Amino acid sequence: MFGIVRPCRHRLGENLKTQWMAHLCGLCLALRKDHGQFARVVTNYDGLLISVLTEAQSERAGGWRRTAGPCPLRGMRTASVAQGEGARLAAAVSLVLASAKVRDHVADGDGLLARRPVALAARRVAASWGAAGARTGSDVGFDTAVLLDAVERQTGVEALAGLGTSVLTVTEPTETATAAAFAHTAVLAGRPGNAEPLAEAGRLFGRLAHLLDAVEDREADAAAGAWNPLTATGTSLAEARRLADDAVHGVRLALREVEFADGKLAHRLLVHELPASVDRAFGGAGASCAHGSGPSLAGPYAPPGGPGGPLPPQPPRRDRRGLLAGCAVWAGLACTCQLCCGEYEDPWSRERRDGLCKDADCGDCCDCCSCCDCDCCDGCDCCDCGCDC
Repeated sequence: MFGIVRPCRHRLGENLKTQWMAHLCGLCLALRKDHGQFARVVTNYDGLLISVLTEAQSERAGGWRRTAGPCPLRGMRTASVAQGEGARLAAAVSLVLASAKVRDHVADGDGLLARRPVALAARRVAASWGAAGARTGSDVGFDTAVLLDAVERQTGVEALAGLGTSVLTVTEPTETATAAAFAHTAVLAGRPGNAEPLAEAGRLFGRLAHLLDAVEDREADAAAGAWNPLTATGTSLAEARRLADDAVHGVRLALREVEFADGKLAHRLLVHELPASVDRAFGGAGASCAHGSGPSLAGPYAPPGGPGGPLPPQPPRRDRRGLLAGCAVWAGLACTCQLCCGEYEDPWSRERRDGLCKDADCGDCCDCCSCCDCDCCDGCDCCDCGCDC
């Protein structure tokens, strides 16, 4: 749900970090404005790319920013946030895809959703989100039917997939949906010539998102006996990595054909952060950060006396909350933005969780800076661009 593009704030630099937060807050507030407080839980990193791409293609004639009131996410400070059709399109896409995700979990009977009353409530929420996304999409001229069609076809595609089936057959519905969303940003920005290359970038981004999700869930799915596209089609991790790297390269090539008014942030996220996402999913060297603020910094604990020493005493496991008590706590966290910022206790399991915007994963930060000639690395503390633009 939270997305694969989780940029390192050190590589972004102050200027791009401020822009990135403006789009994240803009998506969250667009969801609240059109669909109420509860809808804010579908805010995700990848959804804000729609807002970023729309603004990146648009001439800055004003009206793309507004000053938002205090929010816990910003330490109760006001801020300039993105607004307009780009943020609303991002909200529509996020709602429709979140609706599909919930329905998928209900179908799989994951966790509490195996219980009929919870599953019934979840289906109602999913239906509400799908309808809300369709309304907002219509308001900005985007037909969400292409997203809904992709969601519906996904189930059938997965049912027919087996050993020997190309994994790209399974990723095709996701590719189609993201291609349509990316292409519509060109329409909103008044640059129809950008629609084709953005559709290609979106198609490959959708492929990458589907593959990385499958890689990250592979072991958990195997343990739970759940369906996984890599396992079902017999696709090896090496082949998945090759396809992921090809998709990253394809996104970079497609973006070269796009005419931007100011493409720094879009370039940073889609050209430089995507390789870090691939490394993170496959456990490569890019999964840690030398600067020390992201969740990836939590290294393995070395017990006293070295590897063979005794383990330290563990705190007692706290009892899980019941269904209703957990729902009440979850509602409180959602309505006060605590699901977005800092750390919080899981409403049911009481395990520690990181909020959506808590120290975005730092990818493959380094201690040196060797920025490329393209000025997307404006003001970064460190950089390992590998950029050939």
